[in-house]
Amino acid sequence: MSMKSKPQLSFWQIWNMCFGFLGIQFGFALQNSNVSRIFQTLGADIDDIPILWVAAPLTGLLVQPIIGYMSDKTWNRLGRRRPYFLIGAVLATLALFVMPNSPYLWVAAGMLWIMDASINIAMEPFRAFVGDMLPNRQRTMGYAMQSFFIGVASVVASALPWMLTNWFDFSNVAPEGGIPQTVIYSFYLGGAALLVAVLWTIFTTKEYSPEELAAFEKAVQADEPDATRTATRSPKTYRQQGALWLLAGAIFTAAIYGLSWDAQLYLLSLGGMAFGVMQIVSGGLQTRGHTDNGFYQIVDDLFHMPRAMQQLAVVQFFSWFALFSLWIYTTPAVTSFHYGSTDPTSALYNEGADWVGILFAAYNGFAALAAFLIPVVARLTNRKIAHMINLSLGGVGLISMLFIADPALLWLPMIGVGIAWASILSMPYSLLSSAVPARKMGLYMGIFNFFIVIPQIMAASVLGLLVKQLFGGAPIYALVLGGACMIVAGIATLRVEDRG
Repeated sequence: MSMKSKPQLSFWQIWNMCFGFLGIQFGFALQNSNVSRIFQTLGADIDDIPILWVAAPLTGLLVQPIIGYMSDKTWNRLGRRRPYFLIGAVLATLALFVMPNSPYLWVAAGMLWIMDASINIAMEPFRAFVGDMLPNRQRTMGYAMQSFFIGVASVVASALPWMLTNWFDFSNVAPEGGIPQTVIYSFYLGGAALLVAVLWTIFTTKEYSPEELAAFEKAVQADEPDATRTATRSPKTYRQQGALWLLAGAIFTAAIYGLSWDAQLYLLSLGGMAFGVMQIVSGGLQTRGHTDNGFYQIVDDLFHMPRAMQQLAVVQFFSWFALFSLWIYTTPAVTSFHYGSTDPTSALYNEGADWVGILFAAYNGFAALAAFLIPVVARLTNRKIAHMINLSLGGVGLISMLFIADPALLWLPMIGVGIAWASILSMPYSLLSSAVPARKMGLYMGIFNFFIVIPQIMAASVLGLLVKQLFGGAPIYALVLGGACMIVAGIATLRVEDRG
């Protein structure tokens, strides 16, 4: 075998290397479709749900770049990425077993944090895994395969409470201060599925050795984007920019406190201050010559992203703001707007919540079907136009939920949402993998997660305020706002440089 380029893998080799994503998404889908329900059942007010959800994006913001940096530099008996698959899967399985047994709201919020951290430990290396194992011409196929497994897992996971109620006669009504049986056993089944699927990938896929990866990289290094970058920001720039961020965040924090603005805005002000501190610390490390560490490398590479990655950041921001609106507010929107109930202990509310599970299963099912059509559309047009079309369909779908009165017809918007979801899970990563150096694939995939997390933090900070103050407490308008953001993301895709 020539070591000048990576060999093309067979369909079943790609299937095996991506199969673990089936399990990871099983846990993620259970979280997305049931956590708002758990929070409301344990007493959370509708205005508090976004801030309770903030654990998930904050965890990803911290965990993914760290795990990406570590996995780039790891090699042991299991390989480079697979050790993190295993650790994350075991921890996520345990968290899924504990989450539905939370006796209090604060316990459920804490378990969401732990569960999301564990899922992120396993998920981030899977993105880099495709870049490690596949030549550039097969990466769109690899990420599409991940999207397929995400769709299949999400269909089953989202529909599990409904299936347990209607097929196996499990109780779907929450006892006083407790969680319905359907949700509890769905999480148990999800934990088992997550662990088994990840173990399948670990045992069926062999990673390239560091020597093989070095040989592959050497062959393409001359043409690789950013392969020989040496430029850095000066310590002075780090200190000055960091001080400005710190000052602006402090002023904003004081304004929130002094003017009694919504407390959720502290997420933004404190986040700005933290970003300022990170830059000041990085400047100090550079001055002392202590740049060979994960903290500095992550911050410095953040400021030296390839141009295509910067452009994709805008696309990701609006895409994931829309998705966070969908995940947070579909249950309260459908139960209140389409079913006319806001009481989480009522049969009508739980009927609506179960229907949301079916709707989530529907959009993930459509995503699974779309996953293999997206590469075809991309070949007929290009990756940018394909992603723009798909996001626009998702935006129209979300907006249309305001105009559909019959909840039985809400599966129709899910077609567009599913197509957009499949595209979000594949096309940006396919574009990104062509724009970043292979030796930093894990790190850049982790940094790329910032542009998934930051819009979610912003959504958690402002969506509750917008629903309460601007939308008159009607969560359906949060979905309309999400649809508009998705259309904006599609338009922004046309500006992205496509090296592939």
